[in-house]
Parts: sequence; C-alpha cells; structure tokens
Amino acid sequence: MCDLIKKLESKERLSEEDAYRLYDLDLFTLAKFAHQKRTALHGKKVYFNLNRHINPTNICADTCKFCAFSAHRKNPNPYLMSHEEILDIVADTQKRGTKEVHIVSAHNKDTTWQWYLEIFQKIKQNYPQIHIKALTAAEIDFIHRRWGLSYEEVVEKMLEYGVDSMPGGGAEIFDEEIRAKICKGKVSSENWLKIHALWHKKGRQSNATMLYGHIEKREHRINHMLRLRALQDETGGFNAFIPLVWQKDNSFLDVKEQLDSEEILKTIAISRLVLDNIKNIKAYWATMSLNLAMVAQEFGANDLDGTIEKESIQSAGGAKSAKGTKLETFIELIKTSNLIPVERDSLYNELKFIKT
Repeated sequence: MCDLIKKLESKERLSEEDAYRLYDLDLFTLAKFAHQKRTALHGKKVYFNLNRHINPTNICADTCKFCAFSAHRKNPNPYLMSHEEILDIVADTQKRGTKEVHIVSAHNKDTTWQWYLEIFQKIKQNYPQIHIKALTAAEIDFIHRRWGLSYEEVVEKMLEYGVDSMPGGGAEIFDEEIRAKICKGKVSSENWLKIHALWHKKGRQSNATMLYGHIEKREHRINHMLRLRALQDETGGFNAFIPLVWQKDNSFLDVKEQLDSEEILKTIAISRLVLDNIKNIKAYWATMSLNLAMVAQEFGANDLDGTIEKESIQSAGGAKSAKGTKLETFIELIKTSNLIPVERDSLYNELKFIKT
C-alpha cells in the first residue's frame, strides 16, 4: 500500500487500480487525505441552500425493489397532484425565502408528458426568481419510453419550459447485474450517463448520485465513481456528487442491516479522493442523519444539501427527514463544529457567509 499512500501524498490522480484499493486503507488514513483535499478546495466552508422538495406523484410504472416511495406494494396511499396544488406549495414556500424547488416524481403512465413539463413553465411565469431543479435521467427515460419523445427532444423541452438544472436521481448503482436485481426496466447506466451528457452539452449543470448500502459491493461503488469521473472529464457539468445511503424499511430487498457509520464515512472520503474533478461532495443529511452529515464534513464532504421542508422519498424508507430541518439548526451545528456556514444557490454561487 506504500505506493498508494505516496500517490495520495503527492496528490496525483488515482488510477483505476488505485481506486479499487482505497477501501483497504483504514478510516483515519482516508480521512486525513480526504480532509486535506476538502480543505484545499473549500477551507472551513460548509454549504447549504434554502430548498423545497416536491414529489408530485408516487404512482409508478416501475417496480424497483429498493424503493419504499412507490404507491403499489407496501405504500397503500397513491396520490397525484394537480398543477394548481404544486403552485400552491411553491407560493407558500417562496414566502420563507426558498430559492430552489427540487421536483422529482414517480413514473406515472396515466398522466401525459405535458403534466410532467408544463408545471415548470407555470412556476417560472409566477416565480421567475425560483431555481427549478427537476426531472431525473430516470424520468426523462420514462417519458421517452412512454410517449416516444427522444432524449434530445425531452432535454430541449426542459430548457423551453424553464428547468434550470437536473438532479442526480436514478443513477442508483451503475453495475448492470445489480440494476437487474434492484431496478429492472429502469434507465440503464449507459443511458443515465448519455442523458446527463446531453444536458451538459447544452451548457447546463446537474448533480450525480450513487445509492449504496443495499446488495452492491465495494467494487461496484468504485466503478460507479470512476464512470462519473470519466464523464466529468468530458463535460465538466456535474456540480456535486451525492452518495445516498439506502433506507431499508418497507423495501423488497432482503438486507438485514444498514451500513454502519464507519462504512458511510469511508465512502464519503473515498468519493472525495476518486472524484478529483467534481468540486462538491454532499453529505445528504436526509439519508445519513444530520449529526453524521456534520461528522462527514471532516471526511471530505463540504455540503449538507438544504432545508428541504418536506421529504417523501427517503422518509418512506425509514429516514427521519419527512419535515426537513430548520435553517437555524444548520447554522448552529456548523458553527459549533468550528466551521463556516455558507448559504449557496443551486449552482454553488455563494450568497451569504454567516460569521462565527
């Protein structure tokens, strides 16, 4: 392992072989190098934004075994919001200073592509200051399969109807054998990457996620990161990488235990070291708890996500995130960790430093 340590010390780009060996290092060695990288990029800053998650429907044509949000099977409460209901939510949340709405839906075959897209136009017409982060690559693929629009056509309509950036959802884990077991029929890893590349080539930015802690192995996580790194080398369009800790309640996967804190922190640290071309690593508090997300700021992460206000997808799987969190809570936790709270916009422009 001496050669790997030397590469980390000299800040060389890690090869594929190097990356696969990172999990063999102990947690504190990984933390040391990941924190050095994080500090070089961000100093003591911890980013967050004021955002609202909206999930307009939970009625889904796909049957992902890891998912507890979908209305069939173990979630007996199907719903479909009207555009008017969504606009009412946006009207309410913008009064509290929310700057982003993050809109992700299930794959509802009984709607229309217009239902998916026209709400963005209505939000922009009424609230032009609001940043719209919407339509995962999985939703774009579903629109393509259900209504025959090409990926290029969906991306053009997203721009036309007012979408500002894309979320990273639907990536799950890129290994196709694992995808066949947990989300068969959903967008392939190749097409997920193709869709984000199309978006980036329009000069727009997106996030990238990885769902881990289910039936995947460590090598699958590393492969996932390396494929993201390769696309980022080509397009430079990823804002942030978000490792999502899978929530096991109400799913159809036979997994007895969730990941422990050490494995979560190792994965955060490794993502910081492998993804040398993605500036921001998000410790998404909704899947790992706010306290552990704060600890992760010492293991390579530099972002907590946002206030969220209402969260439906992760909380359906057991996360304690249904009611979001308060801005004051973020600020207090960051300050007491001797770090600097920085409110950002959706594209990581710094809006407000909160002095300690």
